[in-house]
Amino acid sequence: MTAGALAAHDAGIVTAVSVSPNGQAFEDAVARLRERPQLDVGIHLTLVGEAPLSPLRDVRSLLGRDGRLLAGWPVFARRWLLGRVRPGHVETELRRQIERLRATGLPVVHANAHQHLHVLPGLFEIVLGLAEEHRIPWVRIPAEPAAALPVSPRALQSALLNALGRRARRRLRPEGPRAAGRTIGVLAAGHLTVEALGRALDQAGGVSELVCHPGLGDAALAAEYPWRYEWEAETAALCDPRVPNLLRDRGIELTSFSQLNKNPGMSV
Repeated sequence: MTAGALAAHDAGIVTAVSVSPNGQAFEDAVARLRERPQLDVGIHLTLVGEAPLSPLRDVRSLLGRDGRLLAGWPVFARRWLLGRVRPGHVETELRRQIERLRATGLPVVHANAHQHLHVLPGLFEIVLGLAEEHRIPWVRIPAEPAAALPVSPRALQSALLNALGRRARRRLRPEGPRAAGRTIGVLAAGHLTVEALGRALDQAGGVSELVCHPGLGDAALAAEYPWRYEWEAETAALCDPRVPNLLRDRGIELTSFSQLNKNPGMSV
């Protein structure tokens, strides 16, 4: 996914990327990002699907029988809501992830989480506290207007994320991290064509964060991640020469978290 995200920045509209500190391509991603100081870097906090950075004894409640983090959102959320995940274990692992990314010297200006787990009740407070401690100025809070469109399994998932996001947004403090007012593109995750991108941009308003998943090498990515995403198609859509016209026709101006930091009074 690293190559696709960088291509979507070099030739497209991507202004920020998220890095998973326990991802297999972490070192390579960091090396490539050092060559692009104008590209904002954020942390993609990861509590499922990878190996923990922490010693296993310190995060037992986060692990499956194989000693790795749990497989995905449903099993983690169930364990969390049943009280079988220790908040201290979550904080320990997420702290290690933040510290690993910060140790590279790359400025970390935004935070989100794999499968949006960070907005679960109770877990968001941990993430918010860590973001404040490490002076990460932006966090993602799901707010997808398109979730109100005709009912589908994906729309129902987005509606649930919106509900969790509304609760999380109430936890923000004036002196702490900020969040974009809207997240667009979540409904089309993994299948963002130029046409879908246009529909997502129709939902933009105020400060909006476009959530996308560009990548190169569909076969290799599919072997690693069984999500049936069309990574290469997303990369092509984000780099399509028609996209600047889509932005201009809707009066949308590209920006970045770093640029927004210079204008803290901008409405979100």
